[in-house]
Formats: sequence, structure tokens, C-alpha cells
Amino acid sequence: MELSNLLTAVIFLPLAGALVMLFAPSDRSVRWFALFVTFAAFLLSLPLWFGFDAAAAAELQFQSVDFSLISESLDVRYLIGVDGFSLLLVLLTTFLGPIIVLCSWTYITENTKGYHVLLLILQTGMTGVFCAFDVLLFYIFFELTLIPMYFLIGIWGGERRIYAAIKFVIYTMVGSLLMLVAIIYLGYAAGNAINDGVFTTNYFKLLSFHVPLGMQTWLFVLFAFAFAIKVPIFPFHTWLPDAHVQAPTGGSVVLAGVLLKMGTYGLIRFCLPFFPSASAEHTQLIGILAVIGIVYGALVSRAQSDAKKLVAYSSVSHLGFVVLGIFALTLQSIQGAMIQMINHGISTGALFLIVGMLYERRHTRLMADYGGIAKSVPVLTFFMVLTALASAGLPGLNGFVGEFLILVGAFGSGIPGMQVLTILATTGVILAAIYLLWMLSRMFFGPLTSDANRNMPDLNGRELVIMVPMALLMILLGLMPQPFLKVSEPAAERLLEVIEEKRTIAEIDDPDSQRMFDLQRKMMQSTAPATPSGSEP
Repeated sequence: MELSNLLTAVIFLPLAGALVMLFAPSDRSVRWFALFVTFAAFLLSLPLWFGFDAAAAAELQFQSVDFSLISESLDVRYLIGVDGFSLLLVLLTTFLGPIIVLCSWTYITENTKGYHVLLLILQTGMTGVFCAFDVLLFYIFFELTLIPMYFLIGIWGGERRIYAAIKFVIYTMVGSLLMLVAIIYLGYAAGNAINDGVFTTNYFKLLSFHVPLGMQTWLFVLFAFAFAIKVPIFPFHTWLPDAHVQAPTGGSVVLAGVLLKMGTYGLIRFCLPFFPSASAEHTQLIGILAVIGIVYGALVSRAQSDAKKLVAYSSVSHLGFVVLGIFALTLQSIQGAMIQMINHGISTGALFLIVGMLYERRHTRLMADYGGIAKSVPVLTFFMVLTALASAGLPGLNGFVGEFLILVGAFGSGIPGMQVLTILATTGVILAAIYLLWMLSRMFFGPLTSDANRNMPDLNGRELVIMVPMALLMILLGLMPQPFLKVSEPAAERLLEVIEEKRTIAEIDDPDSQRMFDLQRKMMQSTAPATPSGSEP
């Protein structure tokens, strides 16, 4: 199978599996089939890594033959591929797929078929988001993730699941509908300017279109608002703790591991290159909001009595670092933001997995109900300590690499006030160590507080299969981040070049000048993807 067709298979295999699963005869067969489909999708995604040309990572690779999605009179096409930014996120999505199925093996006991069907549909939507290079196709995949997640929370969640699910949908839907308005407006504006009057949502054509300065600000606000809710950036974060706490363990892992990255990915993929002047104009504001999220999320985490809510608020803090790195606009900070997306998906996903394992044993998430359980569950304690230290940014583990690059890149960005923001953000690292070590001390060490804790079973074989790959990745990314950074570096360099080129265009007073035309044409040629051998243009 050609790699271009393989990418389509990686995206749609889970959806096909969900349709076949509707005819599964028993809960046991549903679980095994879902595990088979997600593991097969992960195996299919591995050739994308081994066949990826890291030297050309700024270009679209493994592009499928595109075709019209709606009508030949509209330039809206099925155009997918991966570059240095999207490859790592695709692999993260497929890697977590079988882990989420395994963690739900005994947790989900009712309507098992419906749960796993929704999980598979959700994986198709998430993978498609990171592969779509038509903006309307991106939006379709972006919205596709909303429906399964709503039902996963609303049906299999906790006591306040309906409230959390509705809040999640309202927040996300408002932001994404405003983004749709911006996509339609941008498509018509670009079509009239550079596409012979034909409406277009082709990413590369939109990338070559110089958005007038007066239009950039409000289009940037609409795109950034949708992504800020998805991240979420303070003060749009209030839906996240409710969704995490009420979601089943698998839902929390997929939410922290992948869904939140759709927001940060959107900021890098669309906001920065499409609207560079507006992005620069709002850098300080977004930097301030990011730092508030870092400090606020850490302080609120320390105040929690519910272990799952503590991990949920830690996501607000950790993703604040990612947003800070994106808008610092340096190679180091963008590289750090990309690797931190992967690191957060692994370490925070692992924290939710461990909290879920404890909940299955004791049916409580209150930290006060635990104490001294390191004596009864030493293997689980080992994985919890490793994961907490990785999340806190201990050197040698994955969390350190991303945070270090972000802070170094942001401090040296030269943006007014960014050095002060970076210093304040550094306190988030200290606070993370405080609340994570406090949780460890309270739950795992000290005297055993009850017979239930004394007789708690340690990890079984299925749970070891879940935790060992997560732990190995935390160590690998901490000790050898270079192969992963090498993949995204050319794409980050190209992004900064596009931003600089567009700022040069913005300095021209006359938008109809010959120089404007020449620069736009040059950019279109330089950003157009190379056609893979054996595929049609």
C-alpha cells in the first residue's frame, strides 16, 4: 500500500471498525475487536514515521490524491497529508487508541458496544484533524469529535455528567461556529483575490493569500477564540475540570491526551501563518493569559481534595506553557511547544489512568481516603512516582525538555514584557512540583489508614501492558528528544519564514502594487507541496 493511501487508511480504519462493530454479538467480542482495530491503526501509522523525510519536514508528505468534497465550482477538496507538526500528533493519537480501550476493559460494564463505537468514531475525527490540509475538511473533523465526546461524558460519566456534557458542547460549539464564519469569509476573500473568483479553503492557497490588515484582526479573533476554548486558555477553561471529573477514565485520557491538542495545533497551523500581523499584535495579551493559566491552574490544583480534579487543573497549567511557547515566536519556543504537546498527552494521560485504576479499587477519588498505599501497591506506586516527576518537569524525563525549550525560547524572544512573563511562568514549574509531591505524600506514603487500603491489589497484567509503554516513552523523550525534535524543526523554521514574508508584504502601502503581486506569487510557489511520486496533482 502506498503511503499516501496508508494515511487515509489510518484515518478511516477506526470509523470502518465502528460500523462493523455494530454487528458484534457480545460485550467480550466488542472489547477484543475494538482493541484489534485501534492496535491495527497504530501499526499502520508506524510507516508514516519510518517513511518520513525529516529533511523535508516543512513540506506536506504522503499527500493523498485530492478530490472535490462538494462541487467542482467550489475549491473544497479532500486534501490530507502530514508535515513535521502533524506527524507526532497523529502517532500520539494512534498510540493512545489501544491504551484507552484497555483501560476501559473492566471500567465500562453497561452498553459496551455503544461506548466503543463512539471511541472509534472519535479516533477518526482526531486523526483527521491533524491530517487535513483543507480548512473546511479540518472543520468537519474538528466538529466530528464533539458528538462522540458529548455522549461519552453524558452516558458513562459521573453524577453530574449531563451538566458537564452540555457545558462542554456549548463552549466548544460557540467557538467552532464563529470559526466557521471566519472560514467562509476567508474562503471568499482568498478566492476573489488569487483563485479566479472561486471560493477556496485549500490550505496552501489560503497560506499564499495576504489577508488585509483590517481583516486580519477580527478573523484572528474568531479563529483564536475557537482554539482558546479547546486548549483551554484562561478564562475559557471552566468547562475542562467538569468534563474531566465527570468523564469515564477513557474519556479523560482521550480528552487530555489528544483533544486539547487540537486547540494548540490550530493556533500553530492557522492563526500564526494566516494572520501574522494580528498574531504579533495580540502576543502580549495571549502571553499574559497563558501565564495566568499557568499560575492559576497550579494554585487551584494544590487546593483540590479530589485527585482527578487536581490532574484536571494541572492541564490548564501545563497547556499554558504550550500557548506561551507558540506566541513567543522563536524556533526554540515553538519546538518546545510541539514536544510539550506530546509530553503532556503521555504524562497527564498516565496520571488519569492511574487515578482511574485507584478508583476501580476503592470507588473514591478523594485523596483523604487513601494513605500509605505504597506498602500495598508498590508497582502502581512506582509508575505514579515516575509519572508525577515527569509531569513536574524532572530533568531526564519528558516534561523537562518541553518546558526548558519554551522558557529559553520565550525569554530570548525580544518581545516587550516577555522576559517578565517567562520569569512568572517559571513559578509554575515550582508550583507543579509542590502540588504533585503533595498528592504523592498524601495518597501513597505515610501510615496505612484503613483495611481497604491495606488489602488493595497491585497492578494486574492488563494494567502493566497499559503503563509500561507510557513509562518507556516518558524516559525515552526525556533522554533522547532529538529524533522527535528533528521531525518538527524544519516545519517550525518554515513557519517563521512565512510569518516574516507576510510581515514584509504588510509593510507595502499599496496592496495592488506589482511588488505585492510578485511576493504573493513567490509565496504560493514556495509553500505549494511537492507532488508525491505516483500520485496525481
